[in-house]
Amino acid sequence: MDNGDGGHWRNSPVTLNVGGHLYTTTLSTLQRYPDSMLGAMFRGDFPTTKDSKGNYFIDRDGTLFRYILNFLRTSELTLPSDFSEKDLLRKEADFYQIEPLIECLQDPMPLYPPDIFEQIVELSSTRKLSKYSNPVAVIITQLTVTAKAHSLREGICKNFTKWSKHMMDTRDCQVSFTFGPCDYHQEVNLRVHLMDYIMKQGFTIRNTRVHHMSERANENTVEHHWTFCRPARIVVD
Repeated sequence: MDNGDGGHWRNSPVTLNVGGHLYTTTLSTLQRYPDSMLGAMFRGDFPTTKDSKGNYFIDRDGTLFRYILNFLRTSELTLPSDFSEKDLLRKEADFYQIEPLIECLQDPMPLYPPDIFEQIVELSSTRKLSKYSNPVAVIITQLTVTAKAHSLREGICKNFTKWSKHMMDTRDCQVSFTFGPCDYHQEVNLRVHLMDYIMKQGFTIRNTRVHHMSERANENTVEHHWTFCRPARIVVD
């Protein structure tokens, strides 16, 4: 690619046609990372194709190439707050073999600003079911709530006094409340009240999952898990 006047050529405009989108940059920008595919292409180690107007043609996602090119210009990854195509951008970075960009895309992006963090509440229901009764009978059930939010823990202590429960400290200042054992109808009633109370504190359901186990010949265990979250602001003393 060098015509003998290396410095002038490296700073001359180069136009790329990426999937029908035209981008103009310089050779020095495209060669910022020599080990990348673009570095090899514009060093002459990789075959190039040109369109009918003489622009270098690359058959890739033209819209996402703007983020690739901006990274080559600044060595920084800047994405819109509502960007939703990170997986596609990661594939483009893999194609162009830009290792620093690949590393940036592997780092989880924060969901909230720096002074905001996410509070998590876990609710789980464990039921032991008889295999041989028809309809299936619930032998025993219990509910566990694990939370780090102090106000939520205090509220559960004050508002759920009629249900038998015990409290246990866990790691990272979290506290688990276990209700039960209780029968199926008590568990459903308690679970409805707990979920309603948690969501009234500003939490929303992030995900749910179910796990089935067979521990004994005559019993099945079914575990239901709900994860709730809410944003909270860091308080600086």
